Amino acid sequence: MHGMDGYGAAAWPAQHLLAGNYDCLFLKRTGFDAVEPPAATDFAADARIVIDALGTGGHVVAHAQGAVPAVMAAVQRPDLVRSLVLVEPLLLSLTAELPATAAYLGRLQHLLERADELPDAAFLAEFNTLMAVTASPNHEPQGRRAARARLQARSTGAPLHIIPGVSTLVITGGWEPLYEEVAQYLSTTGARHVIHRDGHRPHDTAAGAALIAEFIAGAGANSEVGS
Repeated sequence: MHGMDGYGAAAWPAQHLLAGNYDCLFLKRTGFDAVEPPAATDFAADARIVIDALGTGGHVVAHAQGAVPAVMAAVQRPDLVRSLVLVEPLLLSLTAELPATAAYLGRLQHLLERADELPDAAFLAEFNTLMAVTASPNHEPQGRRAARARLQARSTGAPLHIIPGVSTLVITGGWEPLYEEVAQYLSTTGARHVIHRDGHRPHDTAAGAALIAEFIAGAGANSEVGS
């Protein structure tokens, strides 16, 4: 499940190799489509997309805002989620009162208050900087990307909880205190946290992709032993 910088298969260039061993589904969050107009964030609908894609069970990999519906799906159906990989997860419901998250939310609120006053280029530049969004690999026009960015809900409103019993790997780039704060919180609940120093998209590197593949393989082996 992708974040803001791309959607579907285009958001996961280094994970295409996983399709050699797994039935990989590169999902799209609501409002992310090449034809349909951008729509407001719907975390509940996105969680249903994840749950429906799992079938009888599977591994969930998510990046940035995509971690919100991924965790919601695991909360609702832990029986289907064999493992979670959360890359730079933006799970602000869990850390809203912690300092780095609180500072980030203040900057985001300031931007959103001016959203209607700013032209697309200026708004998108500030939004992308705040969200660490790189150029979209889906090559969409600026107007569509700006409209979608304006419609993104703050993830502080998402009903997130800790998921007991779901093997979880959190990967961060070690560059932004916000993501490290979320990861540290998750590590206190039993998640494994790995810092892979390669910016906001560590999963794009060969080493980051290998880390994800190894974790999924190990989690799959453990679930087979326990079944």
